[in-house]
Amino acid sequence: MRLVTAAEMRAADFYTIQEIGLPGAVLMEEAGRQVAELCLRLLKERPGRGRVFVWAGKGNNGGDGLVAARRLGLAGYHVEVFLVAEDPGTLSSETRRNLEVLRRLGIPVNQAWSAAEISAAEIVGASGDLQVDALLGTGSRGPVSGPLAAAIAAINRGGVPVVAVDLPSGLNADTGEVLGPAVRAGYTVTFGRPKVGLLTYPGAELVGQLYVADIGIPAEAYPEDAPAAFLLEAGEVAARLPAWKPTTHKGERGRVFVVGGSPGLTGAVCLAGEAALRAGAGLVTVGVPEGVHDIFEVKLTEVMTAPLPETEDGTLAASAAGAVLERAAQADALAVGPGLGRGEELASLLAELVRESPVPLVIDADGLNALVGHMEVLGEAAAPIILTPHPGELARLTGSTPAEVQAHRLPLARDVAREWNAVVVLKGARTVIAAPDGTCYINPTGNPGLATGGTGDVLTGVIAAFLAQGLDAVQAAAAGVFLHGLAGDLAAKSSGGERGFVAGDVIHALPSALSALLRGEPCGKVIHTL
Repeated sequence: MRLVTAAEMRAADFYTIQEIGLPGAVLMEEAGRQVAELCLRLLKERPGRGRVFVWAGKGNNGGDGLVAARRLGLAGYHVEVFLVAEDPGTLSSETRRNLEVLRRLGIPVNQAWSAAEISAAEIVGASGDLQVDALLGTGSRGPVSGPLAAAIAAINRGGVPVVAVDLPSGLNADTGEVLGPAVRAGYTVTFGRPKVGLLTYPGAELVGQLYVADIGIPAEAYPEDAPAAFLLEAGEVAARLPAWKPTTHKGERGRVFVVGGSPGLTGAVCLAGEAALRAGAGLVTVGVPEGVHDIFEVKLTEVMTAPLPETEDGTLAASAAGAVLERAAQADALAVGPGLGRGEELASLLAELVRESPVPLVIDADGLNALVGHMEVLGEAAAPIILTPHPGELARLTGSTPAEVQAHRLPLARDVAREWNAVVVLKGARTVIAAPDGTCYINPTGNPGLATGGTGDVLTGVIAAFLAQGLDAVQAAAAGVFLHGLAGDLAAKSSGGERGFVAGDVIHALPSALSALLRGEPCGKVIHTL
């Protein structure tokens, strides 16, 4: 599903009004009607006192809220409006018109601008069954301050379920950044198409259940050619999976070579190799330091092993590059990093593999650490590169901090993917997959249970398996992330919850996750329609 930015949404509104001839008043009426419909559904599901309080700003977002207030009032509910504007004369024309209609109908409109007025509104609002946030729309930029910030704080302190109009006030519609006070909604009704910031953290945490409402904007109003952000969906991922014929043999299912391992870190490369097999690869071999090779011979059964030259500390030597490249020439995908350690020669090894690998290369974990300070080598890559950092690793690669990475997840992933000419998989809640051309994908699957050691190694193996089966780098990364998260969801279900399952459980859930995708089961759904 294609997501939109605030600018793209404004352009779509303009096209609908100016080119199609659908008045803005009609769009506002339909938007408010859809918000009211959700409120009515919630009020019926949770019978209470039948009281709804609408916090409205001076722009068109506030006008949408006023329409919702009118419709809820006409449906028989007690509705009051808190108008967060210093002067009603500054309201947009359509918002002012709807305000006048409310007053003629006798629906109470209370100004909430001074500290005393907002404090009084907070007390009253806390007695309701619902609060509606119609303060700020997609045009809002920068931290919210003054009376609007006080109103947001009052909404959040109310302890009453909140329905946000288009997006929670204070949230950046394009990036998901939260630069100051922001409403924490239980439900969000967004119009036309979902905005990028609603699906990316940290903003996604404020959205609650997300509903998309069709308000009459035609498909041709949206741009389709520029690099964009997409929400991954099960049907699209399933369509990318390779088809197997009755005559398919293991060689046709792809060969993966995984390089990693070091003393004390033998589990990671085993997880990656086993995950590659479970994700459909026909043949998987792990290349490991010769000093620990015997351990892998015992630990692994279906996955083959290959000893590689090592240094005195037991990590791979730079001279291992020749043997790795020889193996890679007989494979369809190469993965480097799980359990690799922090050896002194690893930077040289990684640089040669990047420059010379004849097959697509996935770099993870200590492979990424070996690139720190040497990112320019990516410009010399012989084959497509996929980097799979978590926020801490991306912070080291960019000279930033994990907090800064988390605050700018999508734009940062997009920027470095372009700069490094690599596919970047920024792991975490709502993992972002960024392509060098600026296209981004947001993954809806997964849960906090995946925040345990080894699951990143599993993801490396899954992505490598899809590369080996013929998907291009972007497709393999997107499909791998979706499947990995879905397997985590199934592991949580079979384990009785998100707490306590481990990376091995995710590997064992991969076949079931693949089957669910191929059967067309609804997976990873985070958007609802009204």
